[in-house]
Amino acid sequence: MPIFREHIPAVRVALLLLLLPATLIYADTCSTIAKNTNVDVAYPLSLDYISEQNKYWSTSCIALKPSCILFPISAAEVSVILQTINEGDENFAVKSGGHNPNNYFSSVDGGPLISTARLDQAVLDAETGVLRMGPGNRLDGIAEKLQGSGWTFVGGRIGNTGTGGLILGGGLSYMSTQYGWAASSALEYEVVLANGTIVTASQTENADLAKALKGGGNNFGIVTTYTLQTYRQGNIWGGNVIFLHNKKVASNLLRAVRDFTEYNTDERASVIVTAERSTGLVIPDIIDIELIDTWILFLFYDGPTPPADIFRNFTEAGVPLLNTAKTRTYSDFIGGSNWVVVRGSVITIGTETIPLPSSQNSETVMEGIHAHWREVSGKTLLEPGIIASIAYQPFPKSIARQAKARAPDLIDADDDADRLILELNYHFIPKNDYNKMSNTLEETYTGIRERVLDWQDEGILEDVYCPVFMNYGFSRVDYWDRLRPESRAFAKEVSAKYDPDGLFRNRTGGWKP
Repeated sequence: MPIFREHIPAVRVALLLLLLPATLIYADTCSTIAKNTNVDVAYPLSLDYISEQNKYWSTSCIALKPSCILFPISAAEVSVILQTINEGDENFAVKSGGHNPNNYFSSVDGGPLISTARLDQAVLDAETGVLRMGPGNRLDGIAEKLQGSGWTFVGGRIGNTGTGGLILGGGLSYMSTQYGWAASSALEYEVVLANGTIVTASQTENADLAKALKGGGNNFGIVTTYTLQTYRQGNIWGGNVIFLHNKKVASNLLRAVRDFTEYNTDERASVIVTAERSTGLVIPDIIDIELIDTWILFLFYDGPTPPADIFRNFTEAGVPLLNTAKTRTYSDFIGGSNWVVVRGSVITIGTETIPLPSSQNSETVMEGIHAHWREVSGKTLLEPGIIASIAYQPFPKSIARQAKARAPDLIDADDDADRLILELNYHFIPKNDYNKMSNTLEETYTGIRERVLDWQDEGILEDVYCPVFMNYGFSRVDYWDRLRPESRAFAKEVSAKYDPDGLFRNRTGGWKP
């Protein structure tokens, strides 16, 4: 059994608590932790602080400066941190990979930041494929650790993504049609509750908490270990195919992703169809604007060679500029996706989930949505550093079916309808333009939502449940309002039970039920 970091037992809580004064006189979390415990505390200007603070994807999160960054290495140390936070009134945040660009969700200004970077344990049972993993792992890191074991983790699609927030939000994977959400494979959680108590959550112990952690976000405690079922995997096939935009290519690809969502029966195959627009400055004639208008496909097959025709409608949509798809290890594939992370930019991300249109209504819906995106994104092309993108991601019935077969979750998608998840991104440079670009993002996803509702009224689209996907959600959206009412009510009950004083509800960011 490979062991990458020894797991420190929760009994260490008692020893750490002895280091705290019998009567805690509140000063602030940072100084109290630094003075009375062995938890590593990094202050501004220190190398550890600067390094960790710069690992957010969005510079708007980097600009928020925590009073200190705490680096626990065990559930016991997280317990002491939370008990100390309870003694004061500071806001705080918990960070896994920092890929969520919503300000204050995993970032904080003036309060302590709990980094899970050193909770990076990964212990695999080579016989059963059961993995005990800390939230400090990133997708490319855990893929590398599992490389050669014959087992794979159902994670996301970009290697630099942190595993903690990914799983709590559900987690959409190239392998979701086979195994459901990333959270669907979570067998057990080690959780530090708001009062510092360390508990186990599974289908047999604190089952309500285990369900709430599947799609419920950061409302119930800090997960310090995920026990996950991994799955057998050898070499895979995958890569990117890039086309220049024109109307024919656009029409072909929008039709292809619609048809793939409904008709594909090989659950090992997965696609993402992304349109991207950006501008570059050309110096020679003082200044010029060069528009980059492309389609970027992400193709994946869970096997060394895909069936000959399975991706043909995509690869033959036009004349590709580039095709990197090949047989490779999953570790190489997921690690090679980090080019999409644009350093030095502010990022806003939003999403919509839509019913899959019928074949006869495909052009009306798919091209109607895409025309709306091009109209709104076209108004941003003078924004410094702009990269605007929309990703069409299949959400076929098989994802909901596989999720339901494994464990209950708060997303609670039914398996009698196909859907698409749309991811909307705007990258730009000036931090002062955050509100302006947030308004643009809101205009983009609300315009899609309004069109969907109109098409449903007209009978062009089916009236089906379309939850917003947490991992792509923008802060202005009421995530819980887009889930079933029963899920919101359940989350409120679980929050009140495990965090009765509302520490996570009142003093850290995220969507609150």
